[in-house]
Amino acid sequence: MSAADYDALPRQPSNHQPLTPLLFLERAAQVYPENTAVVHGALRRSYRALRDRCVKLAHALAQGGIARGDTVAALLPNTPAMLECHYGVPMTGGVLNTLNTRLDAGTIAYCLDHGEAKVVIVDRELVPLLRMALTQCATKPLVIEVDDAEASDAARANRLDGATDYEAFLATGDAAWPWVMPGDEWDAIALNYTSGTTGRPKGVVYHHRGAQLLAIGNVLSAGMGKHPVYLWTLPMFHCNGWCFPWTVTAQAGVHVCLRAVRGPDMWRLMATEGVTHMCGAPIVMSTLLATPDAEKHALPHQVQFVVAGAPPPKAVLAAMKSAGFAVCHVYGLTECYGPSVVNEWHAAWNAKPAPEQAGLMARQGVRYIALESLAVMDPETMTTLPADGATMGEVMMRGNVVMKGYLKDAEATRKAFDGGWFHTGDLAVTYPDGYIQLKDRSKDIIISGGENISSIEVEDALYKHPAVAVAAVVARPDEKWGETPCAFIELRPGMGATAEELIAWCKQHLASYKVPRHVMFEELPKTSTGKIQKHVLRGKAKGG
Repeated sequence: MSAADYDALPRQPSNHQPLTPLLFLERAAQVYPENTAVVHGALRRSYRALRDRCVKLAHALAQGGIARGDTVAALLPNTPAMLECHYGVPMTGGVLNTLNTRLDAGTIAYCLDHGEAKVVIVDRELVPLLRMALTQCATKPLVIEVDDAEASDAARANRLDGATDYEAFLATGDAAWPWVMPGDEWDAIALNYTSGTTGRPKGVVYHHRGAQLLAIGNVLSAGMGKHPVYLWTLPMFHCNGWCFPWTVTAQAGVHVCLRAVRGPDMWRLMATEGVTHMCGAPIVMSTLLATPDAEKHALPHQVQFVVAGAPPPKAVLAAMKSAGFAVCHVYGLTECYGPSVVNEWHAAWNAKPAPEQAGLMARQGVRYIALESLAVMDPETMTTLPADGATMGEVMMRGNVVMKGYLKDAEATRKAFDGGWFHTGDLAVTYPDGYIQLKDRSKDIIISGGENISSIEVEDALYKHPAVAVAAVVARPDEKWGETPCAFIELRPGMGATAEELIAWCKQHLASYKVPRHVMFEELPKTSTGKIQKHVLRGKAKGG
């Protein structure tokens, strides 16, 4: 027997099909047609109905000229229409571009033009924003308006001249239409724009293969059994909701939609709908914990909370555990479909003291089963650094859940993949057990008198103070030291602290050179996904 004998066996339609998450919906509708797929206020929709609506959307779009490679944008909150777009748009061969609903009109106009969107599906609450954006667009896409019954009367009253009603548009489609399977799993399925904090946003392109693999990776990492009940606290516009629109459907689960993330609403839905899973940034955990006791509800069971974004403060992680949540800490970027690193928890760690457990949970962890390679490397020599918990380098990834590249930006794509790895721009250390822990973004590291200061480490110290609700630390120019840490603080309601008190507190927990020299109290600017906008704070620190 030789390799040639094995190689002679042909790859053909009977034994090789493109990977795509779109088939998850067909399977759920076939196997569990009457199971609830979507909950939104009083609305209950079955998997059969969800599947039919998605195919109708696809057919209607195809009749309107949408085909392989065409972009369809969605400016929507976490509503049933947004979920339907995650299937209906790629079922045409088109590419779904979910737009951040908190972007300014100029940036939305840029994304629409850069992505060459032929259609925009918009919630009526966001029509004024889209109207301003369209005045700045070079071309005018077809606009389809969604009238959501859960929106306010004022929001539902918004109209855009010439727009088509979403339900009327769906009515022109046929649920029996033979939707388009990707001819190649490398075909684009989605376009996601980065936050653009250092310039124009970059268009990150996902393919069907990566979306399918990451969606299944979520099932495994989030411990998601059959028929989960998933609360949509994570924006679906953010990395396509970390691929959970496809993940939940793969397990024939319930998508509990939510227009806005508010503490009382989350507690109510967790209790009344039997929520089992939810995702979000640390700010969502803080919102849950800060909800007044009178507006909290007893939970019927433990809720799995998958958290990513900035490393959650140890104090918040400990408080979530005390409140009865199981926290799964993940890490990723837009360029890797959302989470691709997970803090795999060891049963033996449960016997450790609570502070030590929180410290272990604050680490980002190890690669997702769907990610082939993860390393902390020297970006200049491209060598893997020692796993000593101290040597800092750049987090590098490679595998099937890394983006195709940046749309229309060959140079940025080349730089991102230099040396055969995806350069994340995040700085981390590797511990002897192979787990990584972020120490900073490369642009967020503070270099004071030649010493590297991790802003995350300083923030962790501040979060331990009982009066601190939210903390962010950035570099402030200093004539003597080059730059020094500057802290921006939001205090807990009803609690107080002075700058002097917090500086003294940090001196108890940090080396002297790491202690903030300046402390400012104000509401911190945040993105729609709860990430603190440090670029804004850097500007304030320089000017203040």
